[in-house]
Amino acid sequence: MPDRRVLIWRSAMLLGSETFIRNQADSLSRWEPVYAGATKVVSPLARDTDLIAYPSDADHRAFLRLRLTGSSPQLHHLLAGVRPDVVHAHFGGDGWLVSGSAARAKVPLIVTLHGHDVTRQPSSTGPKGVRYRRNLRTIFQRAAVLIAVSEVIRQRAIHWGADPAKVRVHHTGVPIPAVATAVPKQWDVAFVGRFVEKKGADDLIAALSTLQARALFIGDGPRFAEMQGYARSLRLDATFLGARPADEVYRLLGESRVLAAPSRTAADGDSEGLPTTVVEAMALGLPVVSTRHSGIPEAVTDGTTGLLGAEGDREALAANLRKLLDDENLRTAMGAAARARAETDFDVVKQSRRLEDIYDEVARAR
Repeated sequence: MPDRRVLIWRSAMLLGSETFIRNQADSLSRWEPVYAGATKVVSPLARDTDLIAYPSDADHRAFLRLRLTGSSPQLHHLLAGVRPDVVHAHFGGDGWLVSGSAARAKVPLIVTLHGHDVTRQPSSTGPKGVRYRRNLRTIFQRAAVLIAVSEVIRQRAIHWGADPAKVRVHHTGVPIPAVATAVPKQWDVAFVGRFVEKKGADDLIAALSTLQARALFIGDGPRFAEMQGYARSLRLDATFLGARPADEVYRLLGESRVLAAPSRTAADGDSEGLPTTVVEAMALGLPVVSTRHSGIPEAVTDGTTGLLGAEGDREALAANLRKLLDDENLRTAMGAAARARAETDFDVVKQSRRLEDIYDEVARAR
């Protein structure tokens, strides 16, 4: 059994789209993960063993106190009961929520910055933006290490005041499935993600309107119905499945020829870190058609493991999709290169070992 314990903190424990948090911590070998959150989310990723600081409606005022002040006796008590050697929080805002209790318990804090926490949120206007930037500076001071999921996110953290010496780029890994026998392809183009502006689903739908392709859209979000209606108005051969469990997503990706990830910077500044779906598709041997957005070029090498275009360039997106769909040999070669890249740099087992090296370093410094 591991002799060191890390408390994995996510205030909403745990959204169905955040498989990357489970996959990363479940793959630890030298450290024992203990999952904790402020509130419980009903999702396929929730577990009965998750520790919840505010489990009932009667805890609403205590949770509000935590959100307003960054301090709460219930959270102090939770940490005292676990006695972790390190606290690892995901997302900047959640890092602030737990940072006061970690400091009080004299437990070193690591915070992973994923994207909107150092792009959209600190750019907010008015009192909300002022408060968030203040909280972000507090995290930067209290954290022993700040993990950025891509170099672009590292630079954004430094822009907002993080000490460059504290910010490390660590790519979140994904499970690498065994090489499967070839399965019949049911879909030409797959899209997996939330239907929000930065995912660029409308760019993809517009690009598909110029192609003869069968498309699959997996995910939910506030723009789901709008995008479904847009695809219908263009008479696309498109199926919208909504959110699906991770194992079903993997199966459906395996039945697809290409993953499209047309990410872009939203009007409010919201950006990706490095979309997990991109790396998951690569691990399955799919070439990726995407954009030069945030950390995506750190995974997708244009012309080798996929094809990249400018953000919002629908003509380039359509041309890149057409190029791959029309050339099976090119698709196969890029898919093999994508799989090899995922095995080398994004295997969740290897990446979690590297993460444990950071835990070891922080614990020794303590």
